[in-house]
Amino acid sequence: MSTQEPTISLSTSLRNGILAGLAGGVVFGIMMAMMGSLTMIASMVGSSSAIVGFLIHMMISAIIGAGYGFVGLRLSNGTGPAVLAGAGYGALWWVLGPLFMMPLMMGMTEMMFQVGSMQLMSLMGHVIFGVVTGLTYSKLS
Repeated sequence: MSTQEPTISLSTSLRNGILAGLAGGVVFGIMMAMMGSLTMIASMVGSSSAIVGFLIHMMISAIIGAGYGFVGLRLSNGTGPAVLAGAGYGALWWVLGPLFMMPLMMGMTEMMFQVGSMQLMSLMGHVIFGVVTGLTYSKLS
């Protein structure tokens, strides 16, 4: 992390983070559609529609992207640091989302922090989401 003054405003960084999160969300959403995971996301709001799942996924991606924009404001300039930070940020959200919040929200507390093949595929998707988000953010900023 750099101690230099940010070169862009907070609002610009948040906007760039949202756009970057949406880019990462599209890539990850395509992966989720191929794995048939979007209906599970839709079930968080009582739906079984893959389209509803994709829309929820994209809203979450925009929010997580805004968080990246907040963090990204303090990153060193450059693609490398943004991509590495994105990969770590994606891994962090894998722990917070599918391993913690989703089982909690779905009343499946016995599944919290359980790691199997599905969760490892999810980790890969979250890291790819983070890499795409970081790369996109660096190009926008």
